[in-house]
Amino acid sequence: MLRIHFTGTDLVRTRVALRPDPMWELALSIHLLRMRRTDPLLTTWKSETVARLRPAGPLRAEVAMLLALNPPVGYFPDFLTPPEAAAGIDAGLDAVLSTPQPRLRRELDVLGGTRGSLPPAVDDLRRGSRSAVAELGTAISRYHRAAIEPMWPRLRASVEADRGMRARTMLDQGVEGLLNDLHPSLRFDGGTLSVAGYPSHRDVHLDGRGLLLVPSYFKTNTKPVTLVDPELPPVLVYSVHPAARLAVAAPGEALTGLLGRTRAAVLELAAAGSTTTELSRRLGVSPAAVSQHVTVMRDAGLMLSTRTRNTVQHTLSPLGQALLAGG
Repeated sequence: MLRIHFTGTDLVRTRVALRPDPMWELALSIHLLRMRRTDPLLTTWKSETVARLRPAGPLRAEVAMLLALNPPVGYFPDFLTPPEAAAGIDAGLDAVLSTPQPRLRRELDVLGGTRGSLPPAVDDLRRGSRSAVAELGTAISRYHRAAIEPMWPRLRASVEADRGMRARTMLDQGVEGLLNDLHPSLRFDGGTLSVAGYPSHRDVHLDGRGLLLVPSYFKTNTKPVTLVDPELPPVLVYSVHPAARLAVAAPGEALTGLLGRTRAAVLELAAAGSTTTELSRRLGVSPAAVSQHVTVMRDAGLMLSTRTRNTVQHTLSPLGQALLAGG
């Protein structure tokens, strides 16, 4: 079991990441490629990525080191998911390539201990070889361009939808409700957050640093994970809410033909519940345009709108849900 211990200061400093973390998404997507089960929304992505990574293909050779650093299960090095990646893939890549050699050695020793041995290229990286560090940089860049970049609009919209849902949970139920709602394996008792079924028994004391909650699209509803090194900035990476994943699925051709592309997208996004401002940001249109589209669909009985103070929350009516589901 993993237990994360909070002080009063930590509760105040607990927050949800502003956007997807490209390095966490990159690492978790590699793990997902080795899993038997696949989220239906990721079936096409997985089959296409596996085809690109076929053993005889050029991409496989370029990303071989990155794959070796991310085994199917268990430990993978903390230096692959630096906090600097919150600012984007370039900042994350720079942080990875700037990892001090003692840390590379320490974390790769742990990886070698869990796997029995390290491939020669990874052993060169462990020793701080400049050519091995450059090879890792190439592997990260090539894999990101091939597997993550095409999915980024969906990842970004999914995380934004999840943040909106978590914000409403926080307003209604406080930090306790927020933490208990992240995954069925989590239990928060006011001072300790417990993750049942964790691979090892660990206690993490936040000691006033707070906890950054990082929503992930490629986490696919498995147990939340955290960094191994307790001295690093504390994070807990969790799967975005299933409704947030569904809300960003591309509208079907029939639905788009019936409603038009923008209104079909509004209907998709409202499945998870969205405010006018959230819809405006995700669709890239003005709040006035969003209000006009919502009014038309609300008058048609497809949507419901509820005002709370200065915001208007939009959700689907039963008819809207049936239309979205193809019923």
